[in-house]
Amino acid sequence: MPIVDPRTGEPLAPDMPAGASDPAPGPAGEAPEVIVDADASNIQQLLEFSMQVPVLLGCWSPSSEPCKRLLPVLEKLAREYQGIFILAKLNIDENREIAAQLGVSSSPDVKLISQGGLVDHFQGALPEKEVREWLGRYFPAPEDAPISPEEQAAEALAAGDAATARALYEELVQQNPQHYPYQVALARALVAEGNATDARALLDNLPPEERDAPPARGVRASIEFGEEAPSAEELAALGERDDSEAQYLRALRRVADGDYETALDALLALMKADRAYGDDAARKTLLRVFDALGADHPLTVSYRRKLFALLY
Repeated sequence: MPIVDPRTGEPLAPDMPAGASDPAPGPAGEAPEVIVDADASNIQQLLEFSMQVPVLLGCWSPSSEPCKRLLPVLEKLAREYQGIFILAKLNIDENREIAAQLGVSSSPDVKLISQGGLVDHFQGALPEKEVREWLGRYFPAPEDAPISPEEQAAEALAAGDAATARALYEELVQQNPQHYPYQVALARALVAEGNATDARALLDNLPPEERDAPPARGVRASIEFGEEAPSAEELAALGERDDSEAQYLRALRRVADGDYETALDALLALMKADRAYGDDAARKTLLRVFDALGADHPLTVSYRRKLFALLY
């Protein structure tokens, strides 16, 4: 769709007005820099240039905190993509007429322009991961793209480095305070680090719809498992006992320690051997572990099938 001037109903013409300058200084005929400032002197040429190379128009305001968070992300990605698109930054406070022509009602507003027309846009300070995913709809990711902070944090947590994961998630929360999945992930890292108190407080402060969603419920379940599981001394006191209670307590300890697969196997075995133990405690605990892991976790998917086969 073309970019239309709402006052005339006509598309903004992608031809260069007399006296207009290049989008960025450079020899004639060469592509502009990958990051430029857009204004009345070059907006038409940027539209013209979009006939050759897509233009990512970042509409921002100096007084907007979300803009201050998003612009560095856009600039970082523009450099990574090395000219696959041009990032043009439009200060809407200084270019109100252009902003009105472009239909910008709030900031940040990011528009992808190609062939002189609007391809797609998003509003708000999306986290870096979501901006990358949005760009991925239209451009192949750079081969040497660095690992994202979200991926770094997830890898650290999976490797047992809870302190590094917690520090990375704290930074992501600071940069994206309204992106609640980061707060849930931070709570999970705090649990792994042994700080259940701060994790629970973080979850309690989430909006109700986030607090009651499966990801947050899963972290809360992890906290509860840690509180319910027997200590090392209590496990030692079980000795060679192999009754249902001993099997159940050992499974709880394994869940609390993150040895999920062994714990799930033990709970399934207890279900087969003594379904009535603890008012069906093994099955109920299996479901709580699924909640803690999340519906898409490979162990959840696999053991849900095993539970279904056992029940039916």
